[in-house]
Amino acid sequence: MNVARRPLKALGQHFLVDSNVADRIIACAALEPYDLVFEVGPGRGVLTRRLVPRTAELTLVEYDHALAAELLSQYSENPRVRVIDGDIMKVDLDLLLRAREAKWKVVANLPYNISTQVLFKFLDVRSRLSRMVLMLQKEVGDRLVASPGTSDYGIITVLLGLWFDIRREFIVTPGCFRPMPGVDSVVVSFVPLAEPRVRVADEQIFRNVVKSAFAMRRKTLANCLKKANFDSAALEMNSVFEACGIDGRRRGETLSLEEFACLSRCLSLLEMPS
Repeated sequence: MNVARRPLKALGQHFLVDSNVADRIIACAALEPYDLVFEVGPGRGVLTRRLVPRTAELTLVEYDHALAAELLSQYSENPRVRVIDGDIMKVDLDLLLRAREAKWKVVANLPYNISTQVLFKFLDVRSRLSRMVLMLQKEVGDRLVASPGTSDYGIITVLLGLWFDIRREFIVTPGCFRPMPGVDSVVVSFVPLAEPRVRVADEQIFRNVVKSAFAMRRKTLANCLKKANFDSAALEMNSVFEACGIDGRRRGETLSLEEFACLSRCLSLLEMPS
């Protein structure tokens, strides 16, 4: 590509320049010639160049208008490559991905400043995905695979853990980028599950319970749920804790995925908070 200007700090741009790392990411994606692939933030195209000859169709979303223009020019005569000049946070992923009957693979070096928000967007279209291989800030990768009771354990751990098998593939050091970021990165693979890992009666209630439990990490679970208006009747809430075998004085960060699911199932029998 011909774009030689400096990366934009406002976009948190750190371009991957290590070809060995790019090759390892492609290998993790286990691509087949018939695959439909989606790439977020292709930047200067280090992954894109490897994806084009290995896929049936490739869709790119690039927020940087200059880089998007370069990609459009480079692949203008390739009908298998589609370039979207736009913000991934404003793209209707469900509408875009459902245009094809087959499932998609996502391969990307996600912009670190919006990576968590992008992960939640892909969570909502998980049924249209077969695999994701994403480069993330190591801190985010640590949170995705954290255990209950640890400081890294949080909303993203529980909500994505319900629907994906998540695996850390390998660490990427700052020297593999230009400019160099101040943190390590990690490549993580996600395989969507056909069914949730544990049964939840109402996924919206499950999400509300999880978000409420982590809203005030130093408060007890009972206080967090009360603050979120779940505790409309103290006797009912105590009964819920008793039925699940959970001490309401525990902090939300100590609950396992199974315990969150049990709470949500019991609360689904009560009136949903307004």
